[in-house]
Amino acid sequence: MEDRVRVVIAEDSVLLREGLTRLLTDRGHDVVAGVGDGDALIKTITELAGENLLPDVVVADVRMPPTHTDEGVRAAVQLRKSHPGVGVLVLSQYVEERYATELLAGSSRGVGYLLKDRVAEVREFVDAVVRVAQGGTALDPEVVAQLLGRSRKQDVLAGLTPREREVLGLMAEGRTNSAIARQLVVSDGAVEKHVSNIFLKLGLSPSDGDHRRVLAVLTYLNS
Repeated sequence: MEDRVRVVIAEDSVLLREGLTRLLTDRGHDVVAGVGDGDALIKTITELAGENLLPDVVVADVRMPPTHTDEGVRAAVQLRKSHPGVGVLVLSQYVEERYATELLAGSSRGVGYLLKDRVAEVREFVDAVVRVAQGGTALDPEVVAQLLGRSRKQDVLAGLTPREREVLGLMAEGRTNSAIARQLVVSDGAVEKHVSNIFLKLGLSPSDGDHRRVLAVLTYLNS
């Protein structure tokens, strides 16, 4: 059973907002507010902060009123700067690389980017919400594939083997070494060796701590 988390949902579709609320509350989590646009999201978080009642995570649509372009992700980026302790999980109909890059360019803690289709996989979606709330990372496999696909054009990942790239993609989805081993049908030791090689080849030192798992995927963003 997941640890109980407090959630604010920002989604202009009332049907989807209510659906997300139901999914999370049925799993024992607290949805403390639901809003329909980016301005309302910022206002709600500011008010909750004033009452010392900040949520653990915000789930926000990338596109919201009034223009339905980037209001949601802009609000998410702003929240990550003003309230870095609050996790942010954004939902998008399609992989929008620019928005994913903007969201992931800062701290790697407590951030997620999922396609809305992933919501239908209830367990995976709720797990992602909890993981982001707890300071982890949740990236949709399609997002990872596109970002890694672009990075292949850069020298930063040129030294990785095909297997190391595969491990790197699974790492970025938030999977543990054991989960990667099960996915690839190899031993935990083999995965640990691949991960160590990835860190070494990307120049990520032990001083980077646990963040190396995310930095390994996002290094190219700053290259």
